[in-house]
Amino acid sequence: MKSHKPQSSQMNSTEAADDLRAKFDSGITSTINFRNEISIEIKLEQSFEILSYCKDNLGFDYLVDITAVDNMGKDPRYEVVYEIYSYQHGCHLRLKTGISESEREAISVVDLWPTANWHEREAYDMLGVTFKGHPDMRRILMWEGYPYYPLRKDFPLAGKASKMPDVAFSEPVPLDGGPFVTSPCSAPTDKREPRSREFLP
Repeated sequence: MKSHKPQSSQMNSTEAADDLRAKFDSGITSTINFRNEISIEIKLEQSFEILSYCKDNLGFDYLVDITAVDNMGKDPRYEVVYEIYSYQHGCHLRLKTGISESEREAISVVDLWPTANWHEREAYDMLGVTFKGHPDMRRILMWEGYPYYPLRKDFPLAGKASKMPDVAFSEPVPLDGGPFVTSPCSAPTDKREPRSREFLP
């Protein structure tokens, strides 16, 4: 007698998005398919429940990244973006939730994906968005006591004086031409980055 091993059903990103809309219709504000990448906008108050469902019921076991965006001039100003992936199904989803200027607080998903710890700290460090329930909400790149959030759109590319000369830069860092523009030459990278330009021939 032959044994029939059941085949594991595969789910793609579109099917996952359809499942979410059926389950959380009131918590989803829009779904966009751009070049076969699905982006789902979800309400902040239901974000943890929806993300938990993605992990526990849809098999999105890998948190690729959490980022934050400053949409200065819009309301809500901030947006937290979750990139999640399912190894079981081989598909990816992007979920976004808006954060108001007055609140600037999302809900931590460290309990779902422990690697969210550092991602959420970076979003706080760079944009000032905090995460309710995070076990260690402190800076991860800048030093404690640094008064600014460098990835906000109102932060100048030239930097700001820190007023902490014993810790780091005491004067704005010159970044003429943009923070990631290098000089075209055969010199090593450390000689091509913006702060080194004045030393190039």
